[in-house]
Amino acid sequence: MLSVNGVTLQYGKRVLFESVNMTFSPGSCYGIIGANGSGKSTFLKILSGEIEPNAGDVTLGQGERLSILKQDQFAYDEYPVLMTVIMGHRKLYEVMKEKDAVYAKADFSDADGIRAAELEEQFAGMDGWNAETEAAKLLSDLGIQESLHQQTMKNLEAKQKIRVLLAQALFGNPDVLLLDEPTNQLDLETSMWLEEFLYDFKNTAIVVSHDRHFLDKVCTHICDIDFGKIQLYTGNYSFWYESSQLALQQKQDQNKRVEDKRKELQAFIARFSANASKSRQATSRKKLLEKLTLEDIRPSSRKYPYVNFRPEREAGNDILDIEHLSKSIDGQILFRDLSFRVNKGDKIVLFGRQDLALTTLFQILSGEGEADGGKFKWGASATRAYFPKDNKHFFDTDLSLVDWLRQYSKETDENFIRGFLGRMLFSGEETLKRARVLSGGEKVRCMLSRMMLTSANVLLMDEPTNHLDLESIQALNKGLEVFKGTLLFTSNDHQFVQTVANRVIEITPNGCLDRQHTTFDEYLADEELKRKRQALYSHA
Repeated sequence: MLSVNGVTLQYGKRVLFESVNMTFSPGSCYGIIGANGSGKSTFLKILSGEIEPNAGDVTLGQGERLSILKQDQFAYDEYPVLMTVIMGHRKLYEVMKEKDAVYAKADFSDADGIRAAELEEQFAGMDGWNAETEAAKLLSDLGIQESLHQQTMKNLEAKQKIRVLLAQALFGNPDVLLLDEPTNQLDLETSMWLEEFLYDFKNTAIVVSHDRHFLDKVCTHICDIDFGKIQLYTGNYSFWYESSQLALQQKQDQNKRVEDKRKELQAFIARFSANASKSRQATSRKKLLEKLTLEDIRPSSRKYPYVNFRPEREAGNDILDIEHLSKSIDGQILFRDLSFRVNKGDKIVLFGRQDLALTTLFQILSGEGEADGGKFKWGASATRAYFPKDNKHFFDTDLSLVDWLRQYSKETDENFIRGFLGRMLFSGEETLKRARVLSGGEKVRCMLSRMMLTSANVLLMDEPTNHLDLESIQALNKGLEVFKGTLLFTSNDHQFVQTVANRVIEITPNGCLDRQHTTFDEYLADEELKRKRQALYSHA
C-alpha cells in the first residue's frame, strides 16, 4: 500500500498542489489527470522518490516493491535486452550479480560457500529460477522477438527500447506500478495487451495517460489535479468527465431546486453503475458509485478549445480514386497494389503496423511525396487541408502567433485573428509568443486553427491527437464527429478512432483490408478479417 501524507510542491510562488493526503490500495488502478503543466508526471516522480516534496512524505508498505516506467531510452544501451528487463527487480538483479561473482572466484572459500548458500536462498525466495522465462515472455508479449533478447539495447530501435523498458517496469509483479504515458508509441495489438495486463493486475497501478480509452479500460479511480489540489474520484475517466460536466451545468443553473439536482445525479450514477457492473472490477466499483452524494462531484476548471471545421462548399460525389499505388523506401515495401475509392462523407481511419507507410501515403496524397507506381485522382470539387505528423517547418519563424495565423486567413483583421486564437485557448500576451517557442500541444492547436481557416471539405490528418491534452483531444473528437465533409486520418487514440470513423482501411505491404459502415471495435472483432490480416502480413 502506498500512502501520501500532507504532500505539497511549489516552484517559487507557483503551487502545483498542497496538503495532498491519499492512500493507493491494492487491486485498484488510479489514473492521474490534469491540464498540461499541472504536475501529473511530477506527482509520479514524488511517488517514486525521484523528487522530494516541499512538505509531507510518501510511505510504501513494509517489504513492498515499487516499479516505475523509465523514460531514458539510452540508460541501458550496454546491457543485454533480457537482463535489462530483469534489472526492473533491483534486489533480484543484485543477488544474481553477487551470486555469479561468488561462484566465479578462483579461491572459493568456506565463507564464500556460506554466502553462496544465503544468496541461493534469497534467489529462490524471489522466484529467481523463473526470472529469465518471465522476462522472455513479457518481451515476446510486447512484440520483441526472441532473436533480440540477447542483443544489447543499443542495437534496438527507439520503439523497441520503449517496449523493453515497459517490460522492465512490469517484471516481477511489483506491489506498486507507476506508468507515465505507457501507450506512447505502442501499436494497437500491444496497447490492447497492456490494457488486459493492467485489467487483471492484482496490486496497485498508477498511470498518467492522454488515451481516454485506456483510462476507461483500466482505471478504477481518477486523481484529478485541479485548483492546486488532487481530488480522488471513484470510477474511470468517462465517469469523471461526465460527472464534472454535470456539476458544472448544475452550478451554472442556480435556480434549479436541490431535489431536482439530486434526482439528476442519482439517474447519472445509476447509468454508470450499470455499465460498471459488466466489468471485472465491478462489484466494488458499483457499490462505491452508489454511495456518492451531490457534494462528492465537483465542476472542473478545465478549458476546452472550440474546434469546428466548416466546409466553404459541399463536395460532389467524386472525392478520391486510388489505383494500384506502390511505394518502397530503402528496399522496404510500405505498400503495393493499393487500390480503394473514397466516397463523399467517408470518415476513414487508416491504420497498420507500419507508421511510416501511413505517413508516406498521406504525403503522397497531399502532393508532398511521390509514389513508385500507380496513380490517384482527386475530384474536381474536393478542397483539401492536410495535417502532417511532423509540423516543425511551419514554425521555423520569429513571427508572432497572431501574424503566423494571419498568413492562412482570408480575413486578416487583428480582432478576428485574436478572436479565433482565443477560441483555441490563446489569449492576451500568449498571442504575441514567437511561433518557434511554442510547445508541442500549442503547435498542434495552431495547425488545427490553420486547417479550420481553409474551410476545406476534405481533411487529411496524420496523428492529430499527438501532443494534445485530454481536453483538446475531447474537443477535436467532437469537432470531427459533427464535421460534414470527408475525412482520412490516423490516430493511436482508440476512443477517438471508435467515435469518429465510419470506415476502416488497414494498410499492409500487400494491399489493404477495407470495411465500410463499421466501427473500429467491430472491425477488430471480425474473425474473418483477422484471418485475412494474418495472411496479408505473413506474405510481406
